[in-house]
Amino acid sequence: MVENIKKYVRAADYLSAIQIYLQDNVLLREPLKPEHIKSRLLGHWGTCPGINFIYAHLNHLIKQHDLDMLFVLGPGHGFPAIQSNLFLEGTLNRYYESVTRNEAGISDIARKFSWPYGYPSHSNPEAPGVILEGGELGYSLSTAYGAILDNPELIVACMIGDGEAETGPIAGAWHINKIIDPATNGAVLPILHVNGYKISGPTIFGRMNDEELRSLFWGYGYEPHILDTDDGGDIHQKMMDTLETCLGQIRFTQHLAREGTQNEPPRFPMIVLRTPKGWNSIKELNGEKLEGNHLSHQVIASGAKKNPEELHALETWLRSYNFHELFDGENFVPEIESLVPDADHAMGNNKNTMGGGDVYTPLDLPDIREFAKEDTCTGEICSTSMHRAGEFLNKVFELNQDQKNFRLFSPDETYSNRLHKVFETTERAFMWPLESWDKDISRHGRVMEMLSEHNLQGLMQGYVLTGRHGVFASYEAFIQIVASMADQYAKFLHVARDVVWRGDIPSFNYILTSSGWRQDHNGFSHQNPGFVSDMLQRHGCFVNVYFPADENSTLAVLDHVLGSKNEINVIVAGKTPEPKWRTIEEAQDDLREGLRIWDFASDDDPHVVYAGVGDYMTKECLAAIELVKQEVPEIRVRFVNIVSLSAMGMGHTTCRVMQHDMDYYFTKDKPVIFNFHGYPQMIKQILFDYECSTARFTVHGYEESGSTTSPFDMQVRNYTDRYHLAMDGFEKAYAQGLITKDRKNELIVQYEDILEDHKKHITLHGVDPDHIEEWQWEQN
Repeated sequence: MVENIKKYVRAADYLSAIQIYLQDNVLLREPLKPEHIKSRLLGHWGTCPGINFIYAHLNHLIKQHDLDMLFVLGPGHGFPAIQSNLFLEGTLNRYYESVTRNEAGISDIARKFSWPYGYPSHSNPEAPGVILEGGELGYSLSTAYGAILDNPELIVACMIGDGEAETGPIAGAWHINKIIDPATNGAVLPILHVNGYKISGPTIFGRMNDEELRSLFWGYGYEPHILDTDDGGDIHQKMMDTLETCLGQIRFTQHLAREGTQNEPPRFPMIVLRTPKGWNSIKELNGEKLEGNHLSHQVIASGAKKNPEELHALETWLRSYNFHELFDGENFVPEIESLVPDADHAMGNNKNTMGGGDVYTPLDLPDIREFAKEDTCTGEICSTSMHRAGEFLNKVFELNQDQKNFRLFSPDETYSNRLHKVFETTERAFMWPLESWDKDISRHGRVMEMLSEHNLQGLMQGYVLTGRHGVFASYEAFIQIVASMADQYAKFLHVARDVVWRGDIPSFNYILTSSGWRQDHNGFSHQNPGFVSDMLQRHGCFVNVYFPADENSTLAVLDHVLGSKNEINVIVAGKTPEPKWRTIEEAQDDLREGLRIWDFASDDDPHVVYAGVGDYMTKECLAAIELVKQEVPEIRVRFVNIVSLSAMGMGHTTCRVMQHDMDYYFTKDKPVIFNFHGYPQMIKQILFDYECSTARFTVHGYEESGSTTSPFDMQVRNYTDRYHLAMDGFEKAYAQGLITKDRKNELIVQYEDILEDHKKHITLHGVDPDHIEEWQWEQN
């Protein structure tokens, strides 16, 4: 079997190398010539031999034990190796009929790799079996752990590059083992590939000795197994034996946990594999060491098309694999075929990576009317959006206990974000020792708390991409930590939505609360609505940001997003007691349309339109309307509430942006005053797409002005408060001849004095005046 594996690896290494170099003569039936070499040599060779070595041995393990195994690759630039293995196991041909498992198919993958309208340079959603792109490093291990949640028979082999292992997310992800219950979940086998070098220098892990590595990973709670090509003996035999040992350790730990006799924290295995960078390729060239050095990281012999010496070195290297001994133009030798798992067990064809009916089951959702407030306190402070959301999510946990396909991800903030009602049905997961005074923590908990937004994002990505549902709740300011990671996921989803063989998956749902508008006590560092701008600027109509104005609106949005598919949904809602504005039916209508005129706060044929986006912004708009109508009784005002935004604009999701045109909501020529939860430039960009006149639209929003202050002063500092909005209204009234210039100036001075009095009050007392805290809607 060792010899069979060696032949498989030779074949995979050859197929990987020719993808980087060859556009013709892929079987070397004639001497290699410059015209056979691609004009642009792209790709990363250095990591490919290690990937092929691991993949071949995992295939053997799968065949020996009929394993349900998935492969997650951290170094995404090793895609030539993934493509080679998908070709060898026949998975490519299952999904792409043109990639036949013969010479024509080999020519296809070779010529089209890193080629315009061909195959990308990285792991990608168009490749079967892939749930991680791996372009931005650091997310492989958390994604792998997410995939095994509630998948008790699944094993995910996660290959982590030693350069990737230097990233912060990977450093934190080693601790996820402490919140994974082996009784109900599958297992991750981390394989740290130490080939010693990054793009231009050594890796930290590559210069650590075995004792240091063993101590580190033992301290992380793993049983480390270190394999090194320099330690003597056959590395293949050692890998076979080590994988058998690791599988035995995994099965034994799961057995103890599942029979209830696991009394110590589980210690799962991990592997440290040391191989040379660019293993078994060109040793030296032009007086430079290549194999086992950073110079083999990307393309070696990169001048082969023009330099005869490099062309000769490349040909000698490629012929050293003796690929003709392994493949006759139509078939691979039986020794290689013996390592190819059947379709149901091939890692590239693992059903968990494909979405659709085999893994995706819609959630059983409760009727939101069970949690909605009746129409008895409109305009009054009744409850909080997050309390209501917590009640709803608790019921979701209860209704889906048997399916085990829903989890809440939160960075140590479930209580702080007022979602703790979920603890009536579940707890926080924790496998390390528990103390008698610990609260709402157990081994079987379904709330994943870890003070690492990166790893919660990765966990939920792995969970959602393998067909299960979740909510990621975070402080608004610190979700920015994963902005780039969310962008990477959105790119993956953007492509995956157009891959016909990828089935439906649940949407990725964020709840952003503890917003900057009420982070007055924590100060400037906690005041950042930038994630909203990031998500709205970069992607199409499958990314939606919702701004529910009250608790009933939050329920309507939450119900909608948990029932949606193949999207990214961001819910921005506060956790403080705020007025209730809408009945549940009105809230659902608001959501269906995306933006609506609120009749109770609107007049026919308005002189000015106010638009609120967000709960705190809506309240300030309505308070401003009361002030404006009090001071200028003859003015007619309309209020438009905007619930949802996407990169396509205002309104409903799935690209159907607005049911009516802009004039219906904002009139044809009247001034419009926007009050936006986030950065005003974001709304300005959206308005620009609608060809709206900047002279007619005034936009208020977060102006990057914050501090430790009072809640209302946060509004004042950013000109989103009722007084500044009212002064805008007075300016518009004057412009339309409703009041004189003197009256307008008188009102402006009056309200500037009110603002000065406010500043004096909070400076003296430390809190906002009672009339601000206790304000309620009274306008008829």
